[in-house]
Amino acid sequence: MRIFKKNLKYTTVKAKKKSIPDGLWSKCPQCSQFIFTKILKENLRVCPKCDYHFLLTCWERIDILADEGSFKEFHSDLESMDPLEFIGPRSYKEKLKEGKETTSLKEAAVVGEIKMNKKAVALGVTDSRFIMGSMGSVVGEKITRIAEFALDKKVPLVIVSGSGGGARMYEGMLSLMQMAKTSGVLANLREENIPYISVLTHPTMAGILASFAGLGDVIIAEPGALIGFTGPRVIKQTIKQDLPPGFQTSEFNLEHGLIDIVIHRKELKCVISKLLDYFS
Repeated sequence: MRIFKKNLKYTTVKAKKKSIPDGLWSKCPQCSQFIFTKILKENLRVCPKCDYHFLLTCWERIDILADEGSFKEFHSDLESMDPLEFIGPRSYKEKLKEGKETTSLKEAAVVGEIKMNKKAVALGVTDSRFIMGSMGSVVGEKITRIAEFALDKKVPLVIVSGSGGGARMYEGMLSLMQMAKTSGVLANLREENIPYISVLTHPTMAGILASFAGLGDVIIAEPGALIGFTGPRVIKQTIKQDLPPGFQTSEFNLEHGLIDIVIHRKELKCVISKLLDYFS
């Protein structure tokens, strides 16, 4: 606040507040640190203070793993139908429409071929923003098709899972059967000695983990990811007991043998590339 003399009288002038544009800063949900968004992006959306791994979109995942400009998307035209005409508090059609509008995706999975350090790799990524990354007929079909592509071209398969919704109840049995379908095609890869690396990110739960995400020749997880079949809150309410510290985190699962290695996001591409060199 500034005060000026005017004809021996005082006039009060309020200073204007400078507005800060939205999106310049991000707050870390773990340590509450405010981070300049540009710096966060340059750090692959990992908090520079506490190493918290922020959620990524499927496109950001692809950018991290693929050589620049090498991604070729397959089956981008596939969209879910509403075979059961599911109606609840909100209909399935409304859920699908919202997912498309908020993510600009047609489904929760994106598949295609990339070059990873100049090596051809078949890649699948699920995105938790689209109905929690849950698996319906289209997600299961896309995962199956990219595995069949790897089988046909004799190239390794990498699938990055970020799915907290499991099998999609809106499609009933049609959704549940995708667990068997994706597991079956991965068995064919193993018979042909074609490597499959599964990357688990936050969150990877339920039917996704119980099918293709849990069947990698090597299972990698990002630090601090929630990995399990049913969430800890539901388990605690069911068994009426306190759960161990860090229950269902990547580190807890590594200690108990469910996964093979926990890898920082910055090292992920390098580690996968070295594993593929070893397998070849």
